[in-house]
Amino acid sequence: MNKILPVVLSGGSGTRLWPLSREKYPKQLLPLVGTQSMLQATVARLDGVGDLAEPLLVCNEEHRFAAAEQMRLLGKRGRLLLEPVGRNTAPALTLAALWAGQQGADPVLVVMPADHVILDAPLFRAAVERAVVLAEAGMAVTFGITPDCPETGYGYIQQGPALAGDDVAHELARFVEKPDRQTAQAYLDAGDYLWNSGIFVLRASTWLAAIERCRPDIFAACHAALAGGSEDGDFVRVDPAAFAQCPADSIDYAVMERLAGGAAALPKGVVIPLAAGWSDVGAWDALWKILPKSEDGNAWRGDVLLEGCHDTLAIAGSRLVACVGLRDMVVVETADAVLVAHQTATQEVKKIVDRLKAEGRLLAQWHRKVYRPWGWYDGIDTGGRFQVKHINVNPGAALSLQMHHHRAEHWIVVSGTARVTKGDEVFLVSENQSTYIPLGVRHRLENPGIVPLEMIEVQSGSYLGEDDIVRFDDTYGRR
Repeated sequence: MNKILPVVLSGGSGTRLWPLSREKYPKQLLPLVGTQSMLQATVARLDGVGDLAEPLLVCNEEHRFAAAEQMRLLGKRGRLLLEPVGRNTAPALTLAALWAGQQGADPVLVVMPADHVILDAPLFRAAVERAVVLAEAGMAVTFGITPDCPETGYGYIQQGPALAGDDVAHELARFVEKPDRQTAQAYLDAGDYLWNSGIFVLRASTWLAAIERCRPDIFAACHAALAGGSEDGDFVRVDPAAFAQCPADSIDYAVMERLAGGAAALPKGVVIPLAAGWSDVGAWDALWKILPKSEDGNAWRGDVLLEGCHDTLAIAGSRLVACVGLRDMVVVETADAVLVAHQTATQEVKKIVDRLKAEGRLLAQWHRKVYRPWGWYDGIDTGGRFQVKHINVNPGAALSLQMHHHRAEHWIVVSGTARVTKGDEVFLVSENQSTYIPLGVRHRLENPGIVPLEMIEVQSGSYLGEDDIVRFDDTYGRR
C-alpha cells in the first residue's frame, strides 16, 4: 500500500437537504455543485497528491452499489468498507485504520467527509501535502476553516501557538460546540478561532493508539467486527452483531478534543488554517451561498424562470418552476415533492423529514426514481391495485431470479432487447413486444445487449410493496 490512503466517510443522510437528499439516496450521491456527485468530487479532490493509494470508502451497506457505480464512472477502483448500522465517525475511522493495518502498512490517512464542497482544490491539495509531513512525524492534524461570518451552524477550533519550525500550522488549543450568535461574533472578532472542518490527516497507527487509549470500548468493538468480517470483491464487510455493539461517537468527541492543549500520552494535535471555499452544505441556505448567482443574488438549477426575485435559490428536477416576487427563499422541486422555505428556516427542514417518518410515509427514505445495482426504476403511477414503473437495465446486467406472492407483472420493451426467464422458459423480447409474468411464477429480467434496456412494467395485485420479493438467485448477493 502507498503511504497516503484517502479515507472517505460516506455515512450521512443529509436530511436538511430534503427533498433532493433522501435516506436511501443521500446528498453525497447527488451532483449538487457541478456535474460530479459530492462523493466523486471528494475522491477526485486529491488527484495530484503524491504517492496516493486507491481510496477507501466507508459507507452504509444500503448505498454500496450506488457508491461503487460512482467510483467506476470516476475511473477509480478502491475498496468500500460497509457499515451495517451507523455509529458516527470515530468507529468508521477506527475500522478504516484497522483495515489499513491488515494490509501490512501504516499509511497516512486523509480522512474526508463525502458531503463537503471545496472550491479551491489546488489550495486544498497543498494543505494536505503539508499536513502529511506533520502526520508522518506522529501528529494528528485537522483543518480549520478561516471564518468569514459569525456562523452558528459549525463547531469552532481555537488555534494555539504556531508550531515550532512551521509558519502555517498551529497547536490545537480547544474545540468548542456550535455557539449562539453573540458567541460566534466574539470568536470572529478574536481572530484565533476557525470553523471545524471535520477533515483529518494522521497515520493509521496514530489514530489506533489514540482511540484505544481514549475509547477502548470503540477500539475493541471495531476490532471484533473487522476480525469477524469478510471481503467480497471490492466490498469489505464487518460482523453485523459485533459492530452493533459498538458505541456511537464522533472523531472530535472521542479523540481530537482530548488532544487540545497538549494532553499527555497522546499525539500532538495540530490545526492548519484553510481558506479554500469550504462548505459542509448542511442546509439549503449553505448551498445558495456557494453557487454562482445572478446580479439579483439568485441561484438556480434546472428549468427555472425567475421574475422579480432576489437572493433566492430555485431547483427544478422534473418540470418548469416559475418564481415571481420572491426574496430570500428556497424552492426545490422533485418528481414527488416540493419544498418552499425561507432561507432563515432551512435548518428546520429536518423536522419535515421527522414528521414524514412518524407518519410512515416513504418520501423520507425513497425518491420516486430508485437506483439499483442493475440500473434504476421510476414509479410513474400507482393506484389501489396497480403500479406502473419505467425500468432501465444496464447492458449486461440482470435482476434477481424471483417471484411474488401478491402481484402479476406485464412487461413492455420500449428499446433494447430483454432476455426473460419465466418458469422453465427462456426467451427474448424485442422492442414493441411484451410478455406477462403470472403471480407466483419464478422469473428474471436480463439485458444481454450493449445498449440500455428500457421498458414499462405494469404491476397488478392485492399488494405491491417492494418487500413482496422472494429471491432464489442474485448476482449482487442480495437476499
